[in-house]
Amino acid sequence: MSARSEIFAAPAVAPHGIARLIFCNLAAQSAEQIAVAAAAIVAVADLGAAPGQAGWLQTAQTLPFLLLTIPAGLAADRASRTRLMVGAEALRAVCLLGLVTLAARGSLTLPLLGLFGFLAATGTLAYSVAAPSLVPALARREHLARVNTRLELARSAAFAAGPALAGFLVARGAGLAFGAAALLSITGMVLLAGLREPPRTIPARRPAMAELGAGIVFIARHKLLRPVALTAVVFNLSFFVMQAIYVPHAVSDLDLSSAGIGASMASYGAGMLAGALLAPALARRLRFGPQVAIGPLVGFAASLAMLATLAWPTPLLAALSFFLIGAAAAALIASGPGIGACLFVATTGFAIQAAILLASPIARLSALPDAVSDWT
Repeated sequence: MSARSEIFAAPAVAPHGIARLIFCNLAAQSAEQIAVAAAAIVAVADLGAAPGQAGWLQTAQTLPFLLLTIPAGLAADRASRTRLMVGAEALRAVCLLGLVTLAARGSLTLPLLGLFGFLAATGTLAYSVAAPSLVPALARREHLARVNTRLELARSAAFAAGPALAGFLVARGAGLAFGAAALLSITGMVLLAGLREPPRTIPARRPAMAELGAGIVFIARHKLLRPVALTAVVFNLSFFVMQAIYVPHAVSDLDLSSAGIGASMASYGAGMLAGALLAPALARRLRFGPQVAIGPLVGFAASLAMLATLAWPTPLLAALSFFLIGAAAAALIASGPGIGACLFVATTGFAIQAAILLASPIARLSALPDAVSDWT
């Protein structure tokens, strides 16, 4: 059986729960992508946001991931994950319905868009932290790779279709785009309500700050986790800078419509889908270290493609950049030097994150170590 057919083969364990989780992921990720893309397009195209204001909106939608990731992880460890995910989708659905109401009344403003975006992103964060921990509970170890591949394909499909659909719907009314996202969130809630979470032993509780401190110290001292964490931080910050400035850049320099912006952003999901399909073949041909290094290097190449749009303002380069990739800083920079400076900062960040990982021991590994403690 080919690697591609193995991806789509029926799972051998917990088919009902796995299927619900996959379709719930598709609905939830689609809701997120439609809402995020729609907010950026509405801010610039409908509300006339300047690059700096678009950066602050991106910051509002990113801040929960900076401030609340660890508390959300602690909540997922100590409570029912399905209940946490249902609550997260409910929060996002309420926020999106609030935006629908404001758009219908003509009362939508940039501050309100940022506030509802922050709250909706908090729901997205809680869902994103809890969902992956359900997979080992629903599938045996030998089936985890196949199930995770399916989840990644669902995520890739959402990243590909969501922005394109957002651009198409915003052109016909902001309320329509936010309403579609709300409907998908509600669909995710319904699917989650029927998911039976296997019983588990809740670990003994320690003070949250003690757990937080222990986790930070462990990562800081670990020879493999430290460069991975640093790479992830710099990669995400660089991507947020580029993402925050993209819609103003697309409108002012690339002369794209709402639908065109959505279509170019959708190529990010197409790249993710291509990566998910190619991953099995790469895993058979490359050692573990080079596999890990591909992401940072491709991210740097993507930033160069976006930077090139300053000299050659064509949407094809922008689409290529999003395809290859597979926020407060942006706002501050955009308010001063402008779009070009943001793209230079993003490219520098992508270069740094690639250098961090390539200089670390992980890039030279032949396989993933069996024991994490061996590298502390």
